[in-house]
Amino acid sequence: MPKITLEDIRRMAVTRTLFPLTTLRRALRAFGFVQADPIRAPARAQDLILRHRVDAYRAGDLERRYPSLGVEEDFFVTYGFVTKAVQALMHPRPDATVPAEGGGPWPADRSGRARRLLEFVRDRGEVHPREVDRHFAHGRVTNYWGGSSNATTQLLDTMHYRGLLRVARRENGIRIYAVQRHGPAPASIAERRARIDALADAAIRIYAPLHGAGLSRLVRRLGVAAPQFQGELSEALRRARERLARARIDGVDWYWPDDESADRPSPPDAVRLLAPFDPLVRDRDRVELFWGWVYRFEAYTPLAKRKLGYYALPLLWRDRVVGWANVSVAGGELDATFGYVASRPPRERAFRRELDRELDRMRLFLGLETGETPKRRPPPPIERPRGRAPWSA
Repeated sequence: MPKITLEDIRRMAVTRTLFPLTTLRRALRAFGFVQADPIRAPARAQDLILRHRVDAYRAGDLERRYPSLGVEEDFFVTYGFVTKAVQALMHPRPDATVPAEGGGPWPADRSGRARRLLEFVRDRGEVHPREVDRHFAHGRVTNYWGGSSNATTQLLDTMHYRGLLRVARRENGIRIYAVQRHGPAPASIAERRARIDALADAAIRIYAPLHGAGLSRLVRRLGVAAPQFQGELSEALRRARERLARARIDGVDWYWPDDESADRPSPPDAVRLLAPFDPLVRDRDRVELFWGWVYRFEAYTPLAKRKLGYYALPLLWRDRVVGWANVSVAGGELDATFGYVASRPPRERAFRRELDRELDRMRLFLGLETGETPKRRPPPPIERPRGRAPWSA
């Protein structure tokens, strides 16, 4: 068997996650989870992720079709959309607060308020947070970040995370809640272990191939998805390492599902603008290992300290991330500002042609009128990022 190289691993990462275009329902089933983010630059992360996997996808299709797709809004390794099959592995959760609140037990007075609110929702079928607030008038509370928040919104968030409520749909972006019911907890140690391993496998299939540190971080993040399994994740990680395919390259261990081959064809000539949370680039360490540069997510970085831009979209050419773009819409026109790792774009004519095609696809995705090729221009001078990025984003 030929020796597996880093190029093989990188090619596998690109080709397995950027599978052929399919329907929205099938893409969601193939992933199991799509990360969500509220920032629109130029669209939400979940839409930017799905447009590369779903034929004729348009921004907002997931939200518009959500009630009929068999998915749920929920916390997995972070917040997003999960299939019902994946969600069933995570519940029932204990009476834990939302991750941003620390994940500890509910305060003593919360159970009573939650019980009354749950009855209110059950009586009405679906509720808007404003309707709940008018009825209960919970007032204001200190939120997770030290500011002031609506107490009703915070209680609804906690009940949703706990699994008592589900997001039935959204109305102008606001969650409309309904009562949620989950199956029983595992009845035996063997069933519990099987559920933890299935949860780990679901995450690994989304983000593989994973380097050793990335695998460890990913499995431990499942404490967000299923806090009831928190104390058993170290053993789950050990079992995952044993059952996954593995290769050691330049001192780094790489892991992927053992029913998949690292022998992949080269990706086609294509340019893709990726969401910052696309499975291909979400692990910033892996970006650096694959492509030799530090990708930063800077939406929450002060303006003066940004190197790449507010919402830099990694720019993939074939199987290489060669730069980034900041994309916006003004006056019905798409404007894209580019930066390149090598300080200049690839010189092939094919790259320029495919970049224009990608910008045309972006226009259609955003519902802009077809016409001239969108403007693309080089960025103002940007200092090349040095050192390592903060991996929290």
